[in-house]
Amino acid sequence: MLDDAEISELLSRCALGERRAFARLYEVAAPKLHGVGLRILGNRGDAEEAVQEAFVKIWHSAGRYQAGRGSAGGWIVAIARNTAIDRLRSRRAPTRDIADMVDLADPGPTPEASAATADDRRRIDRCLGQLPPDRALAVRAAYVEGHSYDELARHFEVPLNTMRTWLRRALIALRKCLES
Repeated sequence: MLDDAEISELLSRCALGERRAFARLYEVAAPKLHGVGLRILGNRGDAEEAVQEAFVKIWHSAGRYQAGRGSAGGWIVAIARNTAIDRLRSRRAPTRDIADMVDLADPGPTPEASAATADDRRRIDRCLGQLPPDRALAVRAAYVEGHSYDELARHFEVPLNTMRTWLRRALIALRKCLES
């Protein structure tokens, strides 16, 4: 970006309606202002639109810049920053009255359902504990982790039909345990 005196000069010329001065100001300041917009908005497209809007404001208000009240670079950065913040505010969802928010309730399970699930989990763990350790591991791997019979047969180094038998018998034992 140019030094402050050069930006101030370009703003003075823009105030007089000189388009070449505006084009030069855009050329040197747009990358910095784009960075400001991108940091605030987090989206390249929105940042580009904010920079365009900021330059329109700079063009229309260049005559209001007063050199004695601050740096010219700071003035145009402030315009870009405020424009980006305004854009950020405008894309936020409008606030609603809490009385209108029937969807405020937690969509998760109720405390009663959570307690029942925890109780079921304890009963299943107790029944799995009654199976031989390798059968309990196979059941967890198949029905909790989603491993196939073939994967389990290779892992436990048993024939495929043996693994099917293990799982079928383990499920029968679990059902009897859970029913009692």
